[in-house]
Amino acid sequence: MLAFIFVLLAIAIRLDPNHIMAFTPVGAALLFFGARGPKKLAFIPLTLFAATDIYLSLFQYHYSFTADQYVSWVWYAGILLLGMLLRRNAGALQVLGASLAAAISFFVVSNFAVWAVYPMYPKTVSGLIECYMAGVPFFRHDLIGDVIFSAAFFGIGALAGAVSARRAASAAA
Repeated sequence: MLAFIFVLLAIAIRLDPNHIMAFTPVGAALLFFGARGPKKLAFIPLTLFAATDIYLSLFQYHYSFTADQYVSWVWYAGILLLGMLLRRNAGALQVLGASLAAAISFFVVSNFAVWAVYPMYPKTVSGLIECYMAGVPFFRHDLIGDVIFSAAFFGIGALAGAVSARRAASAAA
């Protein structure tokens, strides 16, 4: 249940026009869903985030639909799979490492896609570097958001699990 709540929270934050750009719990929600959500329903967050991307692009940002959207969707699936690696061991260091990997990989992949698809940067090495440099302010927010939200989501999940185990133990006694 928490996994679905965190996905919906991430979508709500992304849809808020006043949110700080790139400071969203998308990576954290995908990691948590992968680690704690039902495997059979893993398509749900992917579908919801893709639908949110389409809505934001067309209606909030007034962009046309481009191939870079597909890159984001593949990234969503990759981070969901990375979260599944946390099913057995979601200790603090593993969650921190996964959240860092989520932020860094999104920065690398999404900026490359922007450079490749849009005409705003020359298709040269210097154009690619310029594109990455322009993405640094967004990366900072994404990195902080992924780490903070991952810590919060996995912390809340651990706390909920401990409370549930305690209730079960007292009910059995």
